[in-house]
Amino acid sequence: MKKIEAFIRHEKVEEVRDALDSIGVEGMSFTEIKGCGRQKGYTETYRGARMTIHLRPKIKVETVVDDAAVDKVVATLYEAAKTGEIGDGKIFITPVEFAMRIRTGETGSRVL
Repeated sequence: MKKIEAFIRHEKVEEVRDALDSIGVEGMSFTEIKGCGRQKGYTETYRGARMTIHLRPKIKVETVVDDAAVDKVVATLYEAAKTGEIGDGKIFITPVEFAMRIRTGETGSRVL
């Protein structure tokens, strides 16, 4: 099993959720976060004062899938989240050593 984390733009949430749902990804979490990358932030004027905003709002999407589904999920995430502009986000994959469904005590890939 692998955990896939993607950091995406707010405006892409519904598109990403629908795309993952269409390929059979059943469990996913969406979290509002703030962070910085190559964008480094931006400067804006608020009530006449210039302010530099260093942390950009993003959405973190998390899901755990079987090893065989990783390539399809990553390709789907990429296509659904991409705008072609700076700040589209990133995708990370990490191994999952153990999983348990608390309600039934099931373990391993049966949890998915």
